Amino acid sequence: MAPLTRRKLLGSASALGLGAAGLHATVPHTHGSAAAAEHEPGAGSAAPHAAGHDGHAGFRGGEVDHRANGFNPHEIVRDFDWGKTSKLPDGRTLREWTLAAGEHEIEIAPGVKFTAWSYNGRIPGPTLRAREGDRLRIRFFNGGRHPHTIHFHGIHTAPADGVLGLGAGEIPPGGSTVYEFDALPFGLHLYHCHVRPLAEHIAKGMYGTIIIDPKDARPKADELVMVMNGFDTNFDRANELYAANTIGFAYAERPIRVKRDELVRLYLVNTLEYDLINSFPCTATSSTTFRPARPRRPSSSPTR
Repeated sequence: MAPLTRRKLLGSASALGLGAAGLHATVPHTHGSAAAAEHEPGAGSAAPHAAGHDGHAGFRGGEVDHRANGFNPHEIVRDFDWGKTSKLPDGRTLREWTLAAGEHEIEIAPGVKFTAWSYNGRIPGPTLRAREGDRLRIRFFNGGRHPHTIHFHGIHTAPADGVLGLGAGEIPPGGSTVYEFDALPFGLHLYHCHVRPLAEHIAKGMYGTIIIDPKDARPKADELVMVMNGFDTNFDRANELYAANTIGFAYAERPIRVKRDELVRLYLVNTLEYDLINSFPCTATSSTTFRPARPRRPSSSPTR
């Protein structure tokens, strides 16, 4: 069989307008057994479909088994982890999590396996959630075979930066450390492994999101999180498969249901490596995009 290339995949699927059907014909795969299919929780949100109605991601005859993967994109999209909470002496909230790096094989399209590196056995890693000013404590254990870290975007002291030469630096296999910092600033942030080669560690699946809510309450909304990612399946430093929350076409086969006239708030993160740009077409007739604000320079500092 001729090797699968990014050019072949995109040319077959997009130029012919085949979508999932084009992917199914282009990507090497095996058809799943209907007898082995199991019903996933949360079926009430599933849209009827000829394939994928049983909790798997259907690809016109093929299926991705979310149970075997250990995570489900239909659950990840609304899964927010607020951590274990307690009160500090100063009255602030302390939130604690444990994240473990590991290695395991996942199925990203029917019959297409990918040796992934992940946090807590899922890609993307847990969506950490906190409120502005909370104290955050993340215990990290490296259960993989390579050095790893967690680098959090946001504001923190140098020892909590999760990079080589600062704090605990790179954590060797079997090692552990603790990252602790205040939840600042509010907004949507990324976390990822910061060990070189950086692109490879991220592309293997070592990333997730952290959402810090502002102190002032926002309007209630149906909240969703989507992490756009891609997978280099033939080690040529180019992506052959693209997805949101890892499983390609999962939401095309089983659409996300929202209520009419209800505010929807989507947290969108792009973790794509090996490509210069990624896009997220939103076909809603009325939506607002909030982009991160650039920090203002102090008025006394010269502009260069």
